Amino acid sequence: MHKSSGSSTASDGIVPEKAEDSRVFGACAPEARLFRSRACIEENVIMSEWEPKIVAFLCNWCSYGGADLAGISRLQYPANIRIIRLPCTGRVNPKFILATLRHGADGVWVSGCHPGDCHYIKGNLYARRKFALLKNFLEYTGIIEPNRLHFSWISSAEATKFAEVARGVVDAVRAAGPAQHFIKKQAEVV
Repeated sequence: MHKSSGSSTASDGIVPEKAEDSRVFGACAPEARLFRSRACIEENVIMSEWEPKIVAFLCNWCSYGGADLAGISRLQYPANIRIIRLPCTGRVNPKFILATLRHGADGVWVSGCHPGDCHYIKGNLYARRKFALLKNFLEYTGIIEPNRLHFSWISSAEATKFAEVARGVVDAVRAAGPAQHFIKKQAEVV
């Protein structure tokens, strides 16, 4: 193997960092800027290929209609979002959000009708109350980072708003990085 510009060799698992590369990801500490381990370099490759997985709980009557109209109108928004269609966002149980995060989703987006437009009278207001309590609790306890949970109001005629909010949610979760906490490790069956 070739020798690097220091006393270490590449066979030691230490690879010199390029001077112009100032990005630091994950476990690669800023104080270790001169030399990085192979694990840090592999982590950088993984981070550059990583795309967030986001689960969206959408109201059937409004937000899902907005998503459908965005698709019909051929508006561009990221494909990272997996949609779960519900009759009403008031139906979203906090356990659904916790289970989604536990099974490896990097972010959760709940979107429903505008206040006063709910087809089930006050379902969206109940959802907003439950969601705010859950988000504050999870952030306070440190179980999740602040940019992992999102809530919005989108009507069925707001396709452009749906696409904009979808891009915003994906960008926020991408900035937070892969989920590290609260993921259930599944046993492998041999």
